[in-house]
Amino acid sequence: MKYCYECGTKLIEKPLDNEGMIPYCKHCGEYRFPIFSAAVSMVVQNPAKDKILLIQQYKKKNNVLVAGYINKGESAENAVVREVKEEIGLNVISHDFNKSEYFPKTNTLMFNFVCVVDSENLDNVNTKEVDKAQWFTLDQARECIMPDSLAKRFLMYYLHSRHPS
Repeated sequence: MKYCYECGTKLIEKPLDNEGMIPYCKHCGEYRFPIFSAAVSMVVQNPAKDKILLIQQYKKKNNVLVAGYINKGESAENAVVREVKEEIGLNVISHDFNKSEYFPKTNTLMFNFVCVVDSENLDNVNTKEVDKAQWFTLDQARECIMPDSLAKRFLMYYLHSRHPS
């Protein structure tokens, strides 16, 4: 962040006790901490936990995880439940935190969860948001997820930590 988000003045670096050098607006007399979006992504599992759901969106043929932004006032856990219902039409019956990572391309802190849904039925997929949704075995998901992507890093972390092969 180079400019104050309140007044537009160029920020300077100024020391703040126990924080180090922090951007500071001389005009407002305020420190300006980084602002970024927050989102969730999900390793969605079927009830038997032997398949993972991957989706394609925005006319791209890459398989990725279900994901979405966290709304103002919403917890990450509530966003997981809402996004899976909105995009896939399934109910989350359990979820666990997996890993988080900052995604610089969209200035977003991504919180990844592993969740189990109530069925494998894909009849209610929201076709306005999802072009294709498909279940994959754990090994297939490992091979079919978009290479060199945040989605792959989240999936591989999950598979290595909970399903070592």
